[in-house]
Amino acid sequence: MQTLTLSQVTKTFDAVTALSDVSLNVAPGERVALIGHNGAGKSTLMKTILGLIPADRGEVRILGSAPGSHAARAATAYLPENVAFHPALTGLEQIGLYLRLRGEHSRAAKGLLERVGLGAAAHRRIGGYSKGMRQRVGLAQALIGRPRLLVLDEPTSGLDPVSRREFYIILDDLAAEGAAILLSSHALTEVEARTDRIAILSRGKLVADDTLANLSRLAALPIQLQVTARHDTADEVAHRLSGVRHNGARVDLVCGNHDKLARLGQIAGLGVLIEDVQVVPPSLEDIYAHFSQRIVS
Repeated sequence: MQTLTLSQVTKTFDAVTALSDVSLNVAPGERVALIGHNGAGKSTLMKTILGLIPADRGEVRILGSAPGSHAARAATAYLPENVAFHPALTGLEQIGLYLRLRGEHSRAAKGLLERVGLGAAAHRRIGGYSKGMRQRVGLAQALIGRPRLLVLDEPTSGLDPVSRREFYIILDDLAAEGAAILLSSHALTEVEARTDRIAILSRGKLVADDTLANLSRLAALPIQLQVTARHDTADEVAHRLSGVRHNGARVDLVCGNHDKLARLGQIAGLGVLIEDVQVVPPSLEDIYAHFSQRIVS
């Protein structure tokens, strides 16, 4: 059974269609990145999954249950972009309160805070926490009850690079334990490497939903080859490969995926003139721009 299933979900606000026939699945242990421009429908989609707003048409199921039902709420955790906690409470007290609200013992609070790197700050008041620390408290509360589905909205907002890496390690562990993860983010370079599938929303429509490798093939965007020539041979290399010289010894080439091997063969044929070559595929930002621009107004 899929953990999360959306079937032709449509939501309209007055004359604005926020979601249009969106179908999306997230399986146990799968990490899916939901990306799109501001106003693409990401927040509406998440609120529909959480049962905060009803869909006008279509169906949403969480482990077979309707959004907002007791079974769906018990299986789902949510982390918003901007978390808010009582500034007078310590991290330990805040997580202890959430544990009791979920019917669990507050003694588990210390372990949850340690898991997100806040063990040393557990007895400090949240009012003195940085934004990144407050975001970690939010992640700790999202981990209560071993949720089967995590819905995360810009979860690394305010985190430094080391904290972001630690955050994704936690997500990797949760996915390995079978949790399904739907993560919305504008940090495309992060999700490019740390998610299993990319879902792209544009103007309320799901315009792409596949692995990064498959999306790259479907987009058929050009590939860049960065050739490093040996000393004093860059001009000759650029001429023989019909490339563009940059910054001394580097020669740039652009090719399609279908002729990549042929171009690499040409480069190899230059033998001692070549010191190195780097193949630079289209980035997720390039792929996102390609698919999001396919929607006609």
